[in-house]
Amino acid sequence: MNRRYFLTLARYNRWANARLYGAVGRLPAEEYLRRRPAFFGSIHGTLNHILVTDRLWLGRIVDGQAPPLKLDQILYGDFVALEVARRAEDGRLVQTIEAMAEDRFAAPFEYVTVAGTRQVQPLWQVLAHVFNHQTHHRGQVHDQLSQTAVAPPELDLVYYLRETPG
Repeated sequence: MNRRYFLTLARYNRWANARLYGAVGRLPAEEYLRRRPAFFGSIHGTLNHILVTDRLWLGRIVDGQAPPLKLDQILYGDFVALEVARRAEDGRLVQTIEAMAEDRFAAPFEYVTVAGTRQVQPLWQVLAHVFNHQTHHRGQVHDQLSQTAVAPPELDLVYYLRETPG
């Protein structure tokens, strides 16, 4: 695994989040906040969860430890503040990957889980999880959005790659 690969995923991640937030932003507040049979209870809850986990992982990767956050924590109570924070976190993720030395991806990465368990894995595996986790939960938001009058956007990686060749 190399920086170029993960930089592509980080930039795709930023693109997909911007598209998803663009669609979600067209929802009336009551639809956005509506309780749904989803693991995090609503579109708002799911989007907050994605941001929480990104902050946990980037805290571990950049600062050496995760901030004290709960997986179901609501970091921002309204959509606008959440969207601003999402954009900033996506930029931070891209910048973090851009700044990484090539040999860091294969190096052992030590961290402590939310449950307090110490783990060691190559950093590339952790980053693969970060991006896979985002895709998984964006899919949940995509499904919840399809239950509203706002059509969910295309989010597949192939669409991003077609728009940004090279």
